[in-house]
Amino acid sequence: MTKFKAPKLRIREAVAILAFLGPSLAGFLLFFLIPFGAVVYYSFVDSPMQGNFVGLDNYRQLWDSSSFRKAFMNSLLFAATSVPVLFAVSLSLALLLNKAMPLRQTFRTALLLPLVVPVASVVLVWQALFHYNGAFNGLLVNAGLNPIDWMNSRWSFVVMMAVFVWKNTGYNLVLFMAGLANIPAEQHEAASIDGAGTWRHFRSIVWPGLAPVSFFVIIMSIVSSFKVFREAYLVAGAYPHDAIYTLQHFMNNQFYNLDYPKLTSAAVLLALAIGAVVYVLFRAERRFREGME
Repeated sequence: MTKFKAPKLRIREAVAILAFLGPSLAGFLLFFLIPFGAVVYYSFVDSPMQGNFVGLDNYRQLWDSSSFRKAFMNSLLFAATSVPVLFAVSLSLALLLNKAMPLRQTFRTALLLPLVVPVASVVLVWQALFHYNGAFNGLLVNAGLNPIDWMNSRWSFVVMMAVFVWKNTGYNLVLFMAGLANIPAEQHEAASIDGAGTWRHFRSIVWPGLAPVSFFVIIMSIVSSFKVFREAYLVAGAYPHDAIYTLQHFMNNQFYNLDYPKLTSAAVLLALAIGAVVYVLFRAERRFREGME
């Protein structure tokens, strides 16, 4: 009897699994996988209407575009500089707030507020701060210094990095705090008994315990760094200073110009770049885990 019931049970379990996963899978296929497949297809044709296959011509024309090369390099540079800064700031704050200190809950709440504040409201504040006649330039003038055109100079890169770090610190802080809470208290006590200093305690206990969380934080930070377009667009418009002209600006402008071959080709290259970085990080995380074992 058991042999005859086993296949029926498996079928019921499969049906139950599909019933739970079905809506999510349908949404993933409808809103992510199928649209991305269409984007890949359109990147190899001359236009969505005619659909003549042109091979890699769209990618060659895209790379010949100086505006694309500038946007591509700016995006890579922003990710390479902002992600380490965000990681260091988030980890430092997590280590600080994990200890007993005055107003700890108040600081935690203040750091989490950017997660719930709409982007448009955030941008209004940053515009008031970094406008040529804004608050920061007012302080510079009062100090006897010349005002700085923050958003129309190389300083715009620093401003956007500050916005990015401020906006994403709270999310990473939650992850690091959860990772610190999962480190067994016995390990901290053993390190204290052995007389380990602050650096040795961090290197031998805290850092290995935060390795999985750190890997996830880096991945999410890299993805977020390529989505900084909303803040840059609202602060500086569709054609900002060259220092913050990113791939998102380029693709947005190509969409307005209805240049779908360049738009889809740029989207595919952006996905490949992010995928390559994530793959390298996965390999590095695997080697690090094997070295720890």
